[in-house]
Amino acid sequence: MKQISKFLFTFLAAFLFSQLSFGQTQTSNKDQRYIFFLHNAYVEQNPLNVPHPEYGKAEYNEILASFRKDNFIVYSEIRKKNTNTSKYAEKIVKQVKALLKKGVSPDKITVIGTSKGGYIAQFISTYLANPNVNFVFIGCFRDVDIQEFPEINFCGNILTIYEKSDIYGVSAIKRKETSKLKINHFKEIELNTGLKHGFLYKAADNWIAPSKKWANGNYDLN
Repeated sequence: MKQISKFLFTFLAAFLFSQLSFGQTQTSNKDQRYIFFLHNAYVEQNPLNVPHPEYGKAEYNEILASFRKDNFIVYSEIRKKNTNTSKYAEKIVKQVKALLKKGVSPDKITVIGTSKGGYIAQFISTYLANPNVNFVFIGCFRDVDIQEFPEINFCGNILTIYEKSDIYGVSAIKRKETSKLKINHFKEIELNTGLKHGFLYKAADNWIAPSKKWANGNYDLN
């Protein structure tokens, strides 16, 4: 019995310490910045060691490593297959609100999504409706989205990045014009890599570097 009691005490002490440490990590440095990264659908449906037949390896871990290298705290996970876009967005909204409740300034939080992850990020922007949170939508808008997803409204500091040769991602200026929520900053970047939708599979600076600048509050991307 004494051994069991000692074990429970040790377990509870360790648990409480981990919880307190987590809280201190989130609030001790007011300049700390946070990224929620949402990957594309291929990573959701396939193991990371299976390359796309046209676009090659999805460099998910390399993308996360690049953000972490620049001292961002990164929240990300590989989603379950056939994840519901809007429901998953609700889950992330709760996580963002938890950070805000801990005292993290909204402009220190950035949600970055590629392809399907970008659509999830758009729903997060809509549901969160906080004009001071940063968002980067990458390769995730088509003109037909205005009719197919009329419930999406951009809100926040919005950067969109798309590739000229990619039919699955074009300028989202039409969504900006139809959105009914507040957008504090809006900017778009058109890439010209010739990689079509495969550009966002790579841990490439052409989209990661401006995403980092945006996450650091550099809305002029200087």
